[in-house]
Amino acid sequence: MTVIAYQGEPGSNSATAVAHLYPGSPGLPCTGFDQALDAVLLGTADLAVIPVDNSAAGRVADVHHLLPDAGLSIIGEYFLAIRFDLMGVPDGTLEQVETVRSHVHALSQCRKILREGGWRTLVSDDTAGAAREVAELGDPGHAALAPPAAAQQYGLRVLTADVADDPDNTTRFIVLSRDPARPPEPGVPTVTSLFFLVRNIPSALYKALGGFASNAVNLTKIESYQLGAGMQPSRFYIEIEGNPEETRVAHALDELRFFSSEVRVLGVYPAHPHRSRNA
Repeated sequence: MTVIAYQGEPGSNSATAVAHLYPGSPGLPCTGFDQALDAVLLGTADLAVIPVDNSAAGRVADVHHLLPDAGLSIIGEYFLAIRFDLMGVPDGTLEQVETVRSHVHALSQCRKILREGGWRTLVSDDTAGAAREVAELGDPGHAALAPPAAAQQYGLRVLTADVADDPDNTTRFIVLSRDPARPPEPGVPTVTSLFFLVRNIPSALYKALGGFASNAVNLTKIESYQLGAGMQPSRFYIEIEGNPEETRVAHALDELRFFSSEVRVLGVYPAHPHRSRNA
């Protein structure tokens, strides 16, 4: 049976993504992203499902710093609609709440209700972990912002449902494996993720990316990461539409390699249908 590692506790959004992607497969909760990736690398888990972007809070920075040296391949992606409920102890009421706890990203995605309530906030390591902490405290003055599944998981009462600021709030997850997946068949919408390090020469980034334009390859994401404390060349993470086996993509990558000191493909995998919503 396939074991799936994820960061967080049972009832978290990551646990929900695992359940949607691999129904019936056991999840392996991990305290941090690095532990989840190590679980796959060491064979404790077969796959890891990790969040990388949120439509409201932006990128999950820790993950992007871990990916280049994780030794794993991206084999898939999944977009999860995010819901947060405000939940408290079974006999508590909204009027009794004084303190709300959750993950820092969840707090930033539910600013409206926090502002209206005027509550003190506490940062927890995980949204579901915040729900567990409220259940353990048993204090009606404490509430948690957590996914709906956490209320059932920890026996809490939903005080207010659907409190996220953005009704279209979505988190993108990637699936990581020790072995790369077989590239999608021709005609299947495909994403290729890679890191590269440009040479320390004038206009290196402009020249490195020029091949994507001249070969009509759509670049859907680019992010930079500074290496070290000095003025060293930045490392870039990009995602493109297409498969490296396609001629136009292969030519674009050849040009990228010419102007880069390092290019590392992290994965070639099917594009999730959510991408076509905004096409």
